[in-house]
Amino acid sequence: MGKCEQCIVREFSSLKALTKDELLHMAECKASYTIKKGEAIFEEGESINGVYCVKEGVCKMSKLSSNGKDQIVKLVKPGELLGQRSLISEEPANLSAVALEEMQVCFIPKSEIMSFFNKNNNFSMNMMRTICGDLREADDHMVTMAQKTVKERLAETLLYLEDNFGKNDDGTLCLQLSREELAGMIGTATESCIRLLSELNKLGYIELIGKKIALKERQKLKRMAD
Repeated sequence: MGKCEQCIVREFSSLKALTKDELLHMAECKASYTIKKGEAIFEEGESINGVYCVKEGVCKMSKLSSNGKDQIVKLVKPGELLGQRSLISEEPANLSAVALEEMQVCFIPKSEIMSFFNKNNNFSMNMMRTICGDLREADDHMVTMAQKTVKERLAETLLYLEDNFGKNDDGTLCLQLSREELAGMIGTATESCIRLLSELNKLGYIELIGKKIALKERQKLKRMAD
């Protein structure tokens, strides 16, 4: 998996505040894993005892609702850390993290992270800012779920997927979610999600190419999302 001080993804997380000596020490203590698509990195209610740094791949952070549906709260990209809030609060994981594609992750034990947290003020401040950012996103997500229609949430989510994960040469979204996963992001039944995608396809806002989705009318989708 390479050396921590040479890993580019650390520049996108709280780890960028660590000194070279701290990074060298972390490299000796970390464990590296390959997570296959569909596998859980950790599950809701599990004690994590450390943080995971995502080097490659994307995972979904989700919570199982009382009716058994998987509500996706966030998608996590390379460079982000998993488990920071649970580590600081000393509580079990509030969400499950499941790979949407094959991933490479590094696990850093709690003892090492807390040592950096207590000794490196820049690192601790970066971590707290990240946690605050996550809470802000959670607030925004809650408002969106409460105030926007399912169609508006779908348009917003499709734009989010293209803006944050890019598109292929054929114009389709790089991150290919199943219809069930897409429904889990917008908080609706899979059947409703399929129906709305078909409706947007007929309007010419998107194009359905097999299981893939291409955005054709971004401005119209933006107006719908707003």
